[in-house]
Amino acid sequence: MKTKLWIVDKSETKHESYPQLVEASMLLKQGEVVAFPTETVYGLGADATSDQAVDKIFSAKGRPSDNPLIVHIAEQSQLDDFIEEVPDHALRLMEAFWPGPLTIILKKKEGLSDKVTAGLSTVGVRMPDHPIALALIKEANLPIAAPSANLSGKPSPTTAQHVIQDLDGRVSGIVDGGATGVGVESTVVDCTTEIPVIFRPGGVTREQLESVVGEVLVDPALLKEGEAPKSPGMKYTHYAPDAPLLIVDGSKEFLQKKINEYQQSGKKVGVLTTDENKAYYQADQIICCGKREDLATVAHDLYHVLRSFNEYDVDTILSESFPVEGVGQAIMNRLIKAAGHHVISE
Repeated sequence: MKTKLWIVDKSETKHESYPQLVEASMLLKQGEVVAFPTETVYGLGADATSDQAVDKIFSAKGRPSDNPLIVHIAEQSQLDDFIEEVPDHALRLMEAFWPGPLTIILKKKEGLSDKVTAGLSTVGVRMPDHPIALALIKEANLPIAAPSANLSGKPSPTTAQHVIQDLDGRVSGIVDGGATGVGVESTVVDCTTEIPVIFRPGGVTREQLESVVGEVLVDPALLKEGEAPKSPGMKYTHYAPDAPLLIVDGSKEFLQKKINEYQQSGKKVGVLTTDENKAYYQADQIICCGKREDLATVAHDLYHVLRSFNEYDVDTILSESFPVEGVGQAIMNRLIKAAGHHVISE
């Protein structure tokens, strides 16, 4: 399959400024898969009402079909076509955070492919805060099912080049709208319960959610190994670079001690650190992932840095840990998934 590439300047704010998206939307209407940028990561989109189209997402990614997908919309009125009800707390969250990096789980009715929801009676929906994504969805006039546009298990893509590395020849088209903003996926919140429950931390923090709807619970499966997660994209190991990744929970001195131990056993060691600490470590490859004093920069760079290690000859990657508060919860959740829950504590 030849993959088409459309380059679109997202600084053009008028819908008419994106003639390239007409061809991309036609492919979506024809049941093909097209990758496109959102404010979080690049998504791999297909018509959420078509079994055949959704099958192509799973095939292109190599993603298990029992892993549900998030549906992307451009206008709230689209919910009428496939959502049974929108509870009051869900409505308040939509008003506060849509468009934006928040996926809301709601009870579905007929209208979507069962393959989108992996047979569940609920579906995750979001409205991306990205002019190109919104324009594409409007042009296609369809709800678009879209997981991240990477091979299953690999770090999510934050540039079109990442998508090309993973999916060139496997998808019909890629819309290149430049680098994404947030860097980690949307927060997923179940609003089918009386008290909302976070199934996946992401670009909207628990604190932000609670400022709108009061108490918000966290799914115990998030940071625990062995618990079965209920969110799209969280059921299997994800985000992993080629070399094994371990999280080191402790001081800089403890991490350097671990580097030394691995090097003494003959391994080349990479270190994932931050601007504040990079000068401290001695390792075979050191890559910075933003500023510890501004965790939003770490979230923004995380997947790019995980992918960057694949360009170097390292046998093991040791990562610093981060505070599990605010966007730090999303960062640690992704790192723990990438490390297969391998954490070394001081």
